[in-house]
Amino acid sequence: MATLAQQDHPKYPPGDLAIWIFILAELAVFAIFFASYAFTRMNHVELFNQFQQQLDRDAALINTLALITGSYFVVRAVAAIREGASQICLRWLLAALGMGCLFLVVKSAEYSHHFSAGINLSTNSFYMFYLSLTFFHFMHVIMGMVILAAVALKARRGGYSIEDHTGVETGAAYWHMVDLVWLILFPLVYVMH
Repeated sequence: MATLAQQDHPKYPPGDLAIWIFILAELAVFAIFFASYAFTRMNHVELFNQFQQQLDRDAALINTLALITGSYFVVRAVAAIREGASQICLRWLLAALGMGCLFLVVKSAEYSHHFSAGINLSTNSFYMFYLSLTFFHFMHVIMGMVILAAVALKARRGGYSIEDHTGVETGAAYWHMVDLVWLILFPLVYVMH
């Protein structure tokens, strides 16, 4: 049983330590990818500016709002389970999964538009980075949704409590990493000139 002091002061970092090691490794990979993008962009500014203008910023903004909203829902899920409200936690997790689905649908529509226009990895260096970076992130959104779905399933079965909710915090930590990466990727690829 957790003491009252433990409940008032959750452990830091929240979740399983292994997920934090994994998150740091993933952030390092994304950092290398972002640095490569920035270096290549410096050497091909006009090309990057030209093709960046062809991206759908409205779709990217919708996806940004979907991920931020999803992260808010995950925060609410963690708060609910820390109060022992497993079913409320489940509802927030399902809402976060809904935001993840919205992201995937919007991003898939973007990809469909590009592929139907004949754009692929070999079109030019901008699209090589755009497609690689966003697809790498897309796969992380799917992984985050798988993790949240597993956490939601366990929450549905009553597998978490005030005393034992590390799994919810672990899933939340991964989802926030996915969100953080998009908050860097969005301005870098869609907005900055």
